[in-house]
Amino acid sequence: MVVSRDFQEVSVLECILGGLHIGVEVESEPERARVKLAKSKIDALIVDCDLTGASSFLKGLQDGSIRNAVPLIIVSGSGGRKQLESKGASFVFEKPISVEQAVHTLSAARNMILDERLRYHRATLDVPVSLTCAARKRQRALLLNLSQGGIGVRLQEPQLTAGKVNVNFTLPGTKLAMKFLGQLAWKDNQGNAGIRFVDAAPRMKRQLQLWLERQYFTS
Repeated sequence: MVVSRDFQEVSVLECILGGLHIGVEVESEPERARVKLAKSKIDALIVDCDLTGASSFLKGLQDGSIRNAVPLIIVSGSGGRKQLESKGASFVFEKPISVEQAVHTLSAARNMILDERLRYHRATLDVPVSLTCAARKRQRALLLNLSQGGIGVRLQEPQLTAGKVNVNFTLPGTKLAMKFLGQLAWKDNQGNAGIRFVDAAPRMKRQLQLWLERQYFTS
């Protein structure tokens, strides 16, 4: 959400955000923006400090009386950078907005938004997965969903013991063999179980993140 009445600057932001595949909702009144924040999920805020009522709005974000959104980007033609950053900003623009600066800053903000979304995003799958528990007994299962934090599976055998479990599977559409150390989080009487990832090589984590990003934008 962009909270501003400076339509020249708003048009620049809309153009750049559109190129980054980020939808834009513009609100010219801080009070109306406050109401929308209370009723709907907003991934990020861009607030024009020069807008009447912006100071009170930003104060509400800082003291928690307004539900905060991450990241918070502040735009202003007045006030030093340190002063603006002290208002809780993740990023700061100075007017007039430089397109080069805006692309760099909004790309960084996009990455923060995407990280937050992917933290809760689960890709639905139907592929085999190999599970090996501490007793070194291997069993096959069906991988039902996948996130950065773990997997949901349907077990062919119900005897998956509590504790650590080695997880091995291949990402669909690739030849990437994924290996994670997991922890059994839950299971039910129907053979369904959830396994939380507790350790993996950085390369594995990065490959999984990139794959999930592709699924997110093509779904």
